[in-house]
Amino acid sequence: MSTATQVKPAEPAESAESSPMTARQAQAPAGKAADAAQTSDQTKAPANPRRKKILLGVLALGIVAGLGWGTQWWFVGRFIESTDDAYLQADSMTVAPKVGGYVTEVLVRDNETVTVGQPLVRLDARQYQAAYDEAQATVVAREADVARAQAELSQHASAIAQARAELDSARANAAYSAGQVKRYAPLVATGAETDERLAELRNTSARADAALKSNEASLQASERQTDTLTAALAQAKAQLAVAQASARKADLDLADTVVKSTLAGRVGDRAVRVGQFAQPGTRLLTVVPVQNVYLTANFKETQVGHMRPGQPVTVHVDALPGEPIHGVVDSLSPGTGAQFALLPAQNATGNFTKIVQRVPVRIRLDVPESLRPVLLPGLSVTADVDTHRTAPAAPAAAKQATHSGQAGDASAQQLSLSAPLNSLVGPITSAAPSSMTGGVQRG
Repeated sequence: MSTATQVKPAEPAESAESSPMTARQAQAPAGKAADAAQTSDQTKAPANPRRKKILLGVLALGIVAGLGWGTQWWFVGRFIESTDDAYLQADSMTVAPKVGGYVTEVLVRDNETVTVGQPLVRLDARQYQAAYDEAQATVVAREADVARAQAELSQHASAIAQARAELDSARANAAYSAGQVKRYAPLVATGAETDERLAELRNTSARADAALKSNEASLQASERQTDTLTAALAQAKAQLAVAQASARKADLDLADTVVKSTLAGRVGDRAVRVGQFAQPGTRLLTVVPVQNVYLTANFKETQVGHMRPGQPVTVHVDALPGEPIHGVVDSLSPGTGAQFALLPAQNATGNFTKIVQRVPVRIRLDVPESLRPVLLPGLSVTADVDTHRTAPAAPAAAKQATHSGQAGDASAQQLSLSAPLNSLVGPITSAAPSSMTGGVQRG
């Protein structure tokens, strides 16, 4: 117990001794922190001007970039009309036979390149060969008919000459008989000749007159027979012409058993097979002129107000990123896409909701030779039209006739498909200025 009482008084002293140490220890980190803050302020103080310079530089670059973008937008960007509703197209040709028959040979493969006049499909030609041979034989028979008619006409000319000679002979006999009657009539009156002799001479004269009339009738009949033979010859020639036309038709049918390509391109969608029976008009395959692709871009009606043929176009094909292609506006459609739809809208019935219409614009492309194999119909494209540049002046499609005799010539003039079509598009005065739409207008 005494020991405990002795120890307890010592504890406050010990705690008193430790209190100053704790205070000093607490003051030590605070002093270190102050020294560190002072040191940091001393190191940061020189960096403030540098940071200001960097911020000012960045701000200046931003201002310059903004001015550059604004200048580019003001002079170029606000006149650009853009749309991604655009696709490459080509005027493909569907190959179909003109005559029917079984397919005996397919002369092309899928995706093969063909030229104009190259055979594509061959049909069974035996039936058409027989028809052609029959038509040729008919032509030979009709030619023989013409030759016979010509020979009969020539022979009849000789018969007419003979009839005329006989008529001249009969006329001479009639004249001689009449002269004999005149000479013997005075002799009979004086009694130098008998009445029987005069009667005989008169009978001879009558028979000569009858023979003369008969020869005249024969000559007239022969001359009229000439017209009949001439008509027969004309009929034979007409029948020959019919036979020749039938032969040409049979020849065409025979030639049509070989289906040929009428344009250059590549074979696609080949559905024909050997042994198939092809009716006239049956689709066999399609020839796509990939070398003549063009672009159809469907712009909104609010974008075509200042669009004219001849304006430059920049095209970005999705299949060729980073490869811009240049072109020009070729023509604008005479109506929106809804006008040519299978079931056009009837806005006069029911409730009306206004929908922005689109106008197909055909764009002629200037494609480099290295990119032609890649550009195929159906590829998606983004088209940017620079409407700031004015199109070249369109030549007059047809001059008005000043005289009535020139009316026919003026009506015969037509617009070329590649010529600017400003006269068809006409001025649009209700469209808002492109500067009001702001920036690149994307459809």
